[in-house]
Amino acid sequence: MQTDRPLTVRVLLERSVQILARAGVPTPDVDAELLIGHVLGATRGRVQSLTITDAPVTVEDAVAITEAVERRAAREPLQHITGVTGFRTLELAVGPGVFVPRPETEFVAGLAIDSLRADASESPIAVDLGTGSGAIALSLATEVPHARVVAVENSTAAFIWAKQNFRSVDARNARLVFIDLAVALPELDGLVSVVISNPPYIPDRAIPRDPEVRLFDPEHALYGGPDGLDVIREVSRTALRLTRPGGTLVIEHGELQGAAIRSLLTADGWTATSTHRDLTGRDRATTALR
Repeated sequence: MQTDRPLTVRVLLERSVQILARAGVPTPDVDAELLIGHVLGATRGRVQSLTITDAPVTVEDAVAITEAVERRAAREPLQHITGVTGFRTLELAVGPGVFVPRPETEFVAGLAIDSLRADASESPIAVDLGTGSGAIALSLATEVPHARVVAVENSTAAFIWAKQNFRSVDARNARLVFIDLAVALPELDGLVSVVISNPPYIPDRAIPRDPEVRLFDPEHALYGGPDGLDVIREVSRTALRLTRPGGTLVIEHGELQGAAIRSLLTADGWTATSTHRDLTGRDRATTALR
């Protein structure tokens, strides 16, 4: 580390932004502020305030910040470095072995939350197939507190993260089950109001461009067979078994898969299939009614 300038938040932020920008990180300013805040135990707003006042930084903190920035410059996900990610109203633990939930999935979760809130049942049931970190299931449980939510996961590594998040969020109306989604929850057949899934949907040969995804997200959470729809076919069949008449299915998918998924769901017996665009204008989710 260069020591010709005093170790201050402003100096470290300037250097960090330069390093991350050269590495091609899409949001170097934001990431640098968050990494500095992670080391200093400060919010991003507080880091900005410390930058303005040119607050000093200890050598130990400066070294820790530099190491964190170097990890991010190697395109390790920001969330793996900080150990947490925000999702809707929640802060969740994430790391190697579990898919880091994306902002667009917050929109997909919102579709399920709206359907669950619209259900006239006193205590409607929702199921999240392939919960990963638990982000969707815990959002449903906390934002629709009169509902009962069941999350299903069959990856040991992801289940460990989900279990940690279920414990920390402590939503008493949610439970986590380790089982394959194809055979999950027969005791709920015909009783579920909303089934939601963010399954692996990338075709096997479509390698993601972003190093954060390609190198760090677990393959079992990314790839869905030759056409990307293998797990979605299982989700459709399981959801048909679980949902009550009039129940809703919500599936996240890639922006070019809407038509194929609507056709698949219609062939399985779902009605009122509809594809929804996220806030960037891309097709992101398809819904259907039982």
